[in-house]
Amino acid sequence: MPSTLPLGDPAPGDGVLPGQAADGAAGRGFSLYAHIPFCAVRCGYCDFNTYTATELGGGASQDAYAATAASEVTFAARAMQESGLPERKLATVFFGGGTPTLLPARDLVSVLRSATDAWGVSQDAEITTEANPDSVSQDSLRELADGGFTRVSFGMQSAVPHVLRVLDRTHDPARVPQAIEWARTAGLKVSVDLIYGTPGESELDWATSVRTALSYQPDHISAYSLIVEDGTKLAAQIRRGQVPGIEDDDHAAKYTLADALFQAAGLAWYEVSNWARTPEDACRHNLAYWHGDDWWGIGPGAHSHIGGVRWWNVKHPTAYAGRLARGQSPAAGRETLNAETREMERIMLLTRLSGGIQVDSLSAGARHAMAQLIADELIDARAAFAGRLQLTLRGRLLADAVVRRLLPD
Repeated sequence: MPSTLPLGDPAPGDGVLPGQAADGAAGRGFSLYAHIPFCAVRCGYCDFNTYTATELGGGASQDAYAATAASEVTFAARAMQESGLPERKLATVFFGGGTPTLLPARDLVSVLRSATDAWGVSQDAEITTEANPDSVSQDSLRELADGGFTRVSFGMQSAVPHVLRVLDRTHDPARVPQAIEWARTAGLKVSVDLIYGTPGESELDWATSVRTALSYQPDHISAYSLIVEDGTKLAAQIRRGQVPGIEDDDHAAKYTLADALFQAAGLAWYEVSNWARTPEDACRHNLAYWHGDDWWGIGPGAHSHIGGVRWWNVKHPTAYAGRLARGQSPAAGRETLNAETREMERIMLLTRLSGGIQVDSLSAGARHAMAQLIADELIDARAAFAGRLQLTLRGRLLADAVVRRLLPD
């Protein structure tokens, strides 16, 4: 089942944010995330807030979803204005899921148009949709590009059929290059997502997937280690011994292999799980998250963050649509971060980026910890002496451990 929402304080029905949300907002970027919670099939590893047709139940409709999402855009624009936030154009828009391209392209364009009407978009805005290779056509991709989308991120995951079967992925691997070619013809930038560490995946399987992805010459690749979440089908299969478990050493070996192959092909890492052909090809929407910018997340279960205020919507599409129909905020709860929590998050997020963190922005305790981090070959010594804390390859493998040493006890 979809993941559980966090606990938090009640969110007001009018969506108005506390005063701190507006502090310094003019100097922060503003983005929109649109969650499309529909999938044709639930993948065995998936813990996201998504629903197949049989799971939706009464009162929720894919056909009506674009209009419902657009109504949250209208609600958000009004709430931000009433909260005293300055007018800002959208720097990035990202449609995620789920499978956004299960909806007709015209519906995605309609939601984007509502956001453009509410806030406007920067002249060079990055506008992305995730897609499964079997959920697009040449015509749908052209319609997305004509409607303002600039980028598509394909969920390739693997090029090896038996690995895709374990993941419950339904697309034919041969469909991926065709979908990528259609996207390029439409003028869209292309990213592909890969997953490593699937039970039963050999190192040769993983190398095959990486090399196959590189043969398509994407602008960007994301490679994520498989995390088995409680409550998923895959977790139950591992518990019953139907598929083998997952080993950290296997993940580390596959990450190291992928990084070497990506770099040899001309893609550089800019975040622990992301590589881009040029700095301009890095996903600017995700960089907005890592840099602590503002974003509003629309859709059931979507999370938002503005000026240290974070909130999350009710999970089910029926409850989500019902609240908006009554003119109420769809938020299920929210929290206001204090200075200490915001600093912890700053360190956690910036440490993952290739640019790292300025040493003089760290606490005395964190600076003291750097000597041992250098000795353990987790951060780059030359960069540290030049005033930047930057992860080595070994540090990327142990990024969470690095962060723990930088945070106060």
